[in-house]
Amino acid sequence: MLVLRPKDKGYEQALSRLKRRYASDPAVRVTVEEILKSIEASGDKALIEYTQKFNGPELAPNQIPVSPSEVAEALNVLSPDARKAIVAARANVRAFAKRSLRKSWFMKNRQGAVTGERFDPFKRVGIYIPGGTAPLVSTAVMTCTLAQAAGVPEIVAVTPSDREGHVHQALLAALSLCGATEIYRVGGAQAVAALALGTKTIRPVQKIFGPGNAYVVEAKRQVFGTVSIDLLPGPSEVLVIADKTATPAWVAADLLAQAEHGHGSQAILLTDSSQVLTAVEKAVARQVKLSKRQAELAKALKATCLILVRNMDEAVRMANNYAAEHVAIATECPGEIAMQLQTSGAIFLGGMSPVAAGDFLAGPSHELPTGGAGKSFAGLTVDQFQRRTSVVMFDESSLRASQPYLETFSAIEGLDAHGRSVSIRLTK
Repeated sequence: MLVLRPKDKGYEQALSRLKRRYASDPAVRVTVEEILKSIEASGDKALIEYTQKFNGPELAPNQIPVSPSEVAEALNVLSPDARKAIVAARANVRAFAKRSLRKSWFMKNRQGAVTGERFDPFKRVGIYIPGGTAPLVSTAVMTCTLAQAAGVPEIVAVTPSDREGHVHQALLAALSLCGATEIYRVGGAQAVAALALGTKTIRPVQKIFGPGNAYVVEAKRQVFGTVSIDLLPGPSEVLVIADKTATPAWVAADLLAQAEHGHGSQAILLTDSSQVLTAVEKAVARQVKLSKRQAELAKALKATCLILVRNMDEAVRMANNYAAEHVAIATECPGEIAMQLQTSGAIFLGGMSPVAAGDFLAGPSHELPTGGAGKSFAGLTVDQFQRRTSVVMFDESSLRASQPYLETFSAIEGLDAHGRSVSIRLTK
């Protein structure tokens, strides 16, 4: 864990390194290219081979899908508390999503033509749910629920299984409860390739959603154009802005809550109080000992920074430059700080707003831009599951009123067939 103070040698240089632009690893890029070519050429055969190669089970083609009986069993053994939590989160996410759905609309332009936009759900989408060290039940809620709220009829989930081919039962139950219509026990770049390109077992989708490791993110980048994608979310990030009123133990808890995702995760504190900085450092050391994921924390804490800033203006500038996935504001007037933040994936106002509440329950999806992408991209929203189509309808009167302008454009651009396609309709 790095602690920086203005009086430290190299302070300014260290701060400058917080400005970042995500760039894919060349080795990862080459590996993913090979995987995509293999899936395109060999379909299920390559999907099975790569699944086994990357520490997955040895599957037969008919074992790639999760069977309805497995899903039924997962729902049957789901504890009452787990079911209540999933249903509560699903209700909040769905209610939030319904507010964000785009609605079709129509108007007449100045020449009298009818114009408008139509919004329809995608027919078939793919949802990637990471596996690894934790069954991300909340990611199922934060993605599939949006697809279901948008009216997507085919919601295809892929997620890695363990070496025996089992998918965590709580995750299976959550996927089912939140609308997944197909579930496949494969992950990694090969699963993204299967969703985009299709195999005999997995039919291709129109758009791919969900977070993942560097290989998954790179695969999404490379299939863009073949299919649409949501965004390129990488390892978890949190940046906390705190003043002297902050509770150090709470700040430390927020930092560790994101750091426990492990390798690549980043946690940063910006505070203008040296007392809070020191207290947070001590609180982190104490709380690490309480964690069941100390190995993951050890990796992430290497990238954790506790920074003493000169004032809150400097904290805001740094936060906007960093563009963190999550920004928690533990200050006396959090709203004033929040109004100045323009690049954050999600903002949590006040000491009583833990980032984990947004991860699990609050309502907005927890799939958010990382790696500085917040300067250009927003997080996952329900309208990303909708296709936009523009609609135009002229009648004779509106086309005649438009004719002079259309012919002028045709003449300027030297496209006489364009102009003729108008005049031919209005020539008696």
